[in-house]
Amino acid sequence: MAYQRSALMQERLSENRARILAAARQLVAEGGFRAASITAVARVSGLSTGAIYRYFPSKSVLFVEVLTSAVAHECEILTAIVDGDGSARERLRAAVASFARRALKGPHLAFAFIAEPADPDVEAARILCRRDFGDVFKRVLRAGMASGEFPKQSVDVGAACIVGAFTEALVRPVEHAGGRRSDQALVRAIVDFCDRAVGGTD
Repeated sequence: MAYQRSALMQERLSENRARILAAARQLVAEGGFRAASITAVARVSGLSTGAIYRYFPSKSVLFVEVLTSAVAHECEILTAIVDGDGSARERLRAAVASFARRALKGPHLAFAFIAEPADPDVEAARILCRRDFGDVFKRVLRAGMASGEFPKQSVDVGAACIVGAFTEALVRPVEHAGGRRSDQALVRAIVDFCDRAVGGTD
């Protein structure tokens, strides 16, 4: 009987934690980190502010988990693309385009994850997340070098430069969100640059 109560309590705790994370992500998507105050997260999740702090001792801890979980999901999407069908060049272009399009569709979330001013803990998490993105692009760079589509190069440097290029190119567009008709041209320009950067000759 005690075990059953413990299992039910654990399930309730897990559900509350998931509600908090979902509420925080929703608020960040609607208005960035600045919109996701603990009071707002409590309101959206239907829990008290005290309950929020029992699961997450600070707002930065909450933001780091929102950031890392979303980036992990994004990496799964990109990995499926770079490990999919087509030439290495096609997969590289498709992965960069996929990220850029989703960032432009969710500008507040993208700006929060890329460049919105945040606590040092969040900034540190961003660096690790960029490394995770880089690991995905290393896969397609190695494939392209093996097939002869890309010249021999440092996959570490190349992957880091790809991630740096598309995130930096998206900073201003996602910061100043609002129905730009040039989104398609912007995505194409970012994709073309990344393609040239890794596929060019010395």
